[in-house]
Amino acid sequence: MTYTINATHNPNLRSWVELANQPNTDFPIQNLPFGVFRRQDSLETPRIGVAIGDKILDLARCYQLSLLSELPEQVQIACTAPNLNLLMGMEITPRLALRHRLSQLLQADTQPHPPAEILISMSNAELLLPASIGDYTDFYASIFHASNVGKLFRPDNPLLPNYKYVPIAYHGRASSIVPSDTAIKRPSGQIKPPADSVPKFAPSQMLDYELEVGFFVGLGNQPGEPIHIDQAEAHIFGLCLVNDWSARDIQAWEYQPLGPFLAKSFATTISPWVVTLEALTPFRCPAFSRPEGDPQPLTYLSSPSDRSLGGINITLEVWISSAQMQQQGIQPWLLSRGSFQQMYWTLAQMLTHHASNGCNLRPGDLLASGTVSGAEVGSQGCLLEITQRGSQPITLPTGEIRKFLADGDEVILRGYCESAGYNRIGFGECRGRILNC
Repeated sequence: MTYTINATHNPNLRSWVELANQPNTDFPIQNLPFGVFRRQDSLETPRIGVAIGDKILDLARCYQLSLLSELPEQVQIACTAPNLNLLMGMEITPRLALRHRLSQLLQADTQPHPPAEILISMSNAELLLPASIGDYTDFYASIFHASNVGKLFRPDNPLLPNYKYVPIAYHGRASSIVPSDTAIKRPSGQIKPPADSVPKFAPSQMLDYELEVGFFVGLGNQPGEPIHIDQAEAHIFGLCLVNDWSARDIQAWEYQPLGPFLAKSFATTISPWVVTLEALTPFRCPAFSRPEGDPQPLTYLSSPSDRSLGGINITLEVWISSAQMQQQGIQPWLLSRGSFQQMYWTLAQMLTHHASNGCNLRPGDLLASGTVSGAEVGSQGCLLEITQRGSQPITLPTGEIRKFLADGDEVILRGYCESAGYNRIGFGECRGRILNC
């Protein structure tokens, strides 16, 4: 299942929302990502919005003003919900109809312009989790990340034998997923330094971020019914940025034999805007080309269409701002820049494998890619890789040294897509600051 270029992707479209026409905006009229918001300092019911420039299009207000009346009733009702789950669970056809209608409402040549009351400034809004997330699964889909981490612990055999055959994942903790700008408390746990004979319970001293891409399940599947890889993308609503915070010292002691637990479950931050697969159509690309000698995916994970268009050309960046940098007015510092094109497993393969045993996925479930790292220096998606587990510290513009994150540090993830002949679109930011304990 692949989406096609249509009138909503036209690079010549302009919006009557002026800042949506700026060349470097994340939210031009060609994007139209969905999120959930309420007005700052209010207790009002959350509402669904669409990002456009520096504004949010209020879909509930659009419904009240009969601006969505030409759409099917189920779509109109879903637009008044307090989260995206109903929209996520719809078939592609009504979702596309909504995208076309929103594009029409926001185009500069729409006359008369809709009333300004359907917009709210982002600066006046609190951005919330976009969906009620029932389940969260985190994959390990970057072979470069897996190899880099493996070399730190198993220099002679960095990749385990199953890696090139099966999309590896663990079931995460949905209850501790938080929206961007939520402060993160440093976790405590059992830690066993190499020189000690027994573990101790203490705050983590090796707190890390992980740069990931998340994708929300749209249509679900019934228990016992796998999803064919050629239909997998019909079950994906859209993408966001994910920071899977990780306490590396807790993780090192607890992960054997059953994998991540308390080192991961204390917090996961996601960006507030969900960029739909429809919006990402111009930026599709071939799946990662496996090196000669690597095994080909098993039949249920193999598809000609997925090989030809299973990748997405997303540039991903990590920025850091220490408390001292903030006090001195120093801009955030770029830690890494990589590409989502270099993932060993595609979104379709991850979702297909997840459901291959009959596991039922539900609208609003979140799946994440695992740390996105590339082959090039400067494309690593976490400090564990960048600092080689602390053996090669980095120096910030203030002269501060970092092996892992310090209290007061703010980590900022950014992502955007660019392709010749099309407008750049972005994901907004995924921010989190470590509390001063």
